[in-house]
Amino acid sequence: MSRAQISALVCGIGGFGALVAATTSNEWKVTTRASSVITATWVYQGLWMNCAGNALGSFHCRPHFTIFKVEGYIQACRGLMIAAVSLGFFGSIFALFGMKCTKVGGSDKAKAKIACLAGIVFILSGLCSMTGCSLYANKITTEFFDPLYMEQKYELGAALFIGWAGASLCIIGGVIFCFSISDNNKTPRMGYTYNGPTSVMSSRTKYHGGEGDFKSTGPSKQFDKNAYV
Repeated sequence: MSRAQISALVCGIGGFGALVAATTSNEWKVTTRASSVITATWVYQGLWMNCAGNALGSFHCRPHFTIFKVEGYIQACRGLMIAAVSLGFFGSIFALFGMKCTKVGGSDKAKAKIACLAGIVFILSGLCSMTGCSLYANKITTEFFDPLYMEQKYELGAALFIGWAGASLCIIGGVIFCFSISDNNKTPRMGYTYNGPTSVMSSRTKYHGGEGDFKSTGPSKQFDKNAYV
């Protein structure tokens, strides 16, 4: 198993976890500190809930009750983040099947194709998350710097930065997986020749033959009954 595939798997799965955390988080946008100094209350809004808290530490969250009254950019971000999480899940499964250390997936050539597919899925997942987070952040910054916007202004929440980080990890892992297919083609599998088991009788013959080297090789003397007479 190559180090490139290990790095790609760590980046892909880590990015997938970050995408899940960003999607379920309620801190996509928070109220500005300048406007909340006097009231000592903070408002957090996410894709699924709106939460409010105060300086005493109490928080209250309220989900979006209907989908038709939610603003269009929030619905678009929901769809993009759900697509990113789904693609990241399937990309993680394909990546596990495409690893050289696993016994599933077929031959090395088939595993290389599966790893390349996992890389493409991870890249699509990262692009979906990057688009969703950037769309949400663009809406926040546009309202914040608009002098004619008189409603409550918000700042970028922590979930956006987590989503951007997860998207970057997914894209990096996907690119490494896509390039790992060329490494599999350049490094062929090492072959080993099998000579068969060594016979026990042959080894004994060699051993006894070796003992003969230490014996005397002089001419043998034959003695008959008249030799001692």
